[in-house]
Amino acid sequence: MSKILIIAEHLDGKLNAATAKCVSAAQAIDGATIDIAVLAADPASVAEQAAKLDGVARVVTVANPANSHCVAQVWAPQIAKLAEGYSHVFGPSTTTGKDLMPCVAALLGVNQVSDVMAVDGSHGFKRPIYAGNAIISVEAPAGHPVVATIRVASWPAVGEGGSAAIESANVDVQLPGHTKFVELKQGKSDRPDLQSASRVVSGGRGVGSAENFAVIYSLADKMGAGVGASRAAVDAGYVPNDMQVGQTGKIIAPELYVAIGISGAIQHLTGIKDAGTIVAINKDPEAPIFEVADIGLVGDLFTLVPELEKAL
Repeated sequence: MSKILIIAEHLDGKLNAATAKCVSAAQAIDGATIDIAVLAADPASVAEQAAKLDGVARVVTVANPANSHCVAQVWAPQIAKLAEGYSHVFGPSTTTGKDLMPCVAALLGVNQVSDVMAVDGSHGFKRPIYAGNAIISVEAPAGHPVVATIRVASWPAVGEGGSAAIESANVDVQLPGHTKFVELKQGKSDRPDLQSASRVVSGGRGVGSAENFAVIYSLADKMGAGVGASRAAVDAGYVPNDMQVGQTGKIIAPELYVAIGISGAIQHLTGIKDAGTIVAINKDPEAPIFEVADIGLVGDLFTLVPELEKAL
């Protein structure tokens, strides 16, 4: 029988929605018992949120001032200790998860299974390769713990009707001193978070400049959408890199994705392949983005976008 430990991702006392998607992936393993580990300086609030997730049997908390921010080298030894007795350790394939989970796998002496998008069995999984152009089936060796990151764009979040027991754990491990948290710098925005937004408007090289991105922001605000960008727009300095969507940026799965002035390189399409409806606006009728778009508008974005916003 599989016993799965999911590492909760949280910030400022709020549980990241990616954790609920990891639970969904864990539930795909028949008969699995699912626990969530919350590491924090004061884990009470996050633990209460985690305990409400459907399908969770238990929430294990580790309170330590060193856990106030997720530093992979500090959290990983504690997680490796907690993992004793578990057959699987799951974390989200987010920026944080991609940093943390390989450290956990190394301490447990196993290879990590990355970007799990489907479950074939207790040790069988599917994951994308070649920028999402192919899907490979992988089989983790039996008799060893399975450490995996979950491709959150491929899984729905579970509901919040649960009432799991919350227990505290005393993890006696030596924490490294060579890596420590210094400060967190993050952009402030009233717009929905890019990775969890149900609607996203993205701009590409065709927008032309940082000043012209005002057109993208205006439409997004009208729609109540998050704002993203292609790598070309980021490289050109139009927007910061935390807005990048694609293989080397954020993998997202909104209900509606509007790509404006984006040609549609395969690396960008990898980041939006799970979107519900894709709308493309581009002046080049041969742009690759139109091959995947459900709705395409050919024309000058500086004419079409204001007209679209006015209609909305």
